[in-house]
Amino acid sequence: MSRQVITETVSDKEGGVRLDRWVKRRMPMTQGELEKLLRTGQIRVDGARAKANTRLEAGMAVRLPPFQSKVAKDSDAPWSAPAKPNAKALAFLKPLILHEDDEMFVLNKPAGIAVQGGTGQGGRHIDGMLDALSDGEHRPRLVHRLDKATSGLLLIAKHPAAASRLGDLFHSRDMDKIYWAVTVGVPHPPAGQLRSWMRKGVGEEGRERMVMGAHGDRISKHAITDYVTVSTAARRAAWVALKPSTGRMHQLRFHMHELGTSILGDDKYETRREVPLGVAKGLHLHARALVIPRKSGKPLTVQAPLSGTMKQTFETLGFLESEAGRDPLDLF
Repeated sequence: MSRQVITETVSDKEGGVRLDRWVKRRMPMTQGELEKLLRTGQIRVDGARAKANTRLEAGMAVRLPPFQSKVAKDSDAPWSAPAKPNAKALAFLKPLILHEDDEMFVLNKPAGIAVQGGTGQGGRHIDGMLDALSDGEHRPRLVHRLDKATSGLLLIAKHPAAASRLGDLFHSRDMDKIYWAVTVGVPHPPAGQLRSWMRKGVGEEGRERMVMGAHGDRISKHAITDYVTVSTAARRAAWVALKPSTGRMHQLRFHMHELGTSILGDDKYETRREVPLGVAKGLHLHARALVIPRKSGKPLTVQAPLSGTMKQTFETLGFLESEAGRDPLDLF
């Protein structure tokens, strides 16, 4: 840590990042320590006092004082320098890349691998391998999450400015997200919009899951999903396209269960309907498409081809990807 005051200019790759995150990359510390430095004016932006949530712009000058945290941990620095790339991780991730530009990687995540480590996950996970995709300056960062059992598109930001822009877009309605699912039974009506209040709860088996909430309940979240039935296998199963406007935990799985046609292979939101014979095991939910606004020009559309469980069951039930058309938004 420097023993003198330094002033650093915000780079183009870090424009749009919150001040607290920018500072912690350079000076690992707790949030409380950072807030104190801001209150006392020891950290300044363009010579003026600033708040932790101030959004920095490229070219701004940030004053950093001499400081040594007593309790800071590595996890306090989300954009710390990347570790040495792992050849095995790179060999695993490279074939998954569907798109790359100066802001992002878009991966086609296989079902069965966790996006992040955590309780019950164990083993390798996507986040733990991202050093392999580093440019040597910034460690790539997850923009969003997918359940371990869900396959499909996963958006990775290359640097802090990209994480800020893409994160804001992903959690707004400006970026369209399309998922494909195979349901047990056929939704009725075959297309529509699902709106509900949902919150975390506990199922009959004692596992955490989303349950029906209520308007006005401070812990309930409003969830909105548009859905379209693309094709059916008699009355046994259906291929459904889903377009969420909100991003709640297990939203699509919860909404299909509430409609009475749970997603095939979902052991947390199970259906009482008879499961079709001969289908593959595993959750049949696939993050199919992202339509990502660019800074200029037309939006970027990325689509993830089916693989594994979903591909096998499509072949078994006679569903053809071409039935959905070329533009993923045409269905809606």
